[in-house]
Amino acid sequence: MRYCTIILLFCYIFTACSDSTTPDTEMPASKNWEELIAEDTLPFPQSWLGNWEGELNIYQNNKVVQTLPMALEMAAIDTSDSFVWAIIYGEDKEAGRRAYFLNPVDPAKGHYVVDEDNSIFLETYLFNNKLYSWYLVAGNMILSVYEKIGDQMIFEIVAGSNTPVSITGDTLYNGEEIPKVETFPVRTIQRGILRRQ
Repeated sequence: MRYCTIILLFCYIFTACSDSTTPDTEMPASKNWEELIAEDTLPFPQSWLGNWEGELNIYQNNKVVQTLPMALEMAAIDTSDSFVWAIIYGEDKEAGRRAYFLNPVDPAKGHYVVDEDNSIFLETYLFNNKLYSWYLVAGNMILSVYEKIGDQMIFEIVAGSNTPVSITGDTLYNGEEIPKVETFPVRTIQRGILRRQ
């Protein structure tokens, strides 16, 4: 049985033992984000097509616990409106390849879906040149964000349990009814900086 991307990433996370402290490498600050985004002459998703490669850092307890190669391949499919959306983790590009598809739902509203080709479909939304997916799997809340800036792609995953770490509010305070607020833990951050090849 094939598992979704995040389950595979959790295998990396929870078995990580590296003490690597390789910092993220940021793009030179010669231009600001808005200028780089404005340089795209094509709309999404055409402006994102290509092969992107870099390193993924996995953080726990405010430190890097593992670093591994990561790649994203995005290509148009001639016979449909869909796009190849292949994510690759690790040195072995064949074993680590997750061959998915990015399908339009309502492009005018920035609504797409990532089809993992195994009965899993991740609703995905484009806002201001960032592609978001927010979902729950195996008791973990996952926020996935891709952002293209010039020839650089920033990939981030924020993950944590869907069990609240605290529940506050739900009371009267100075005569005002305060709603209940559940706060959820952030357990793991994954951050990759990829560059178009």
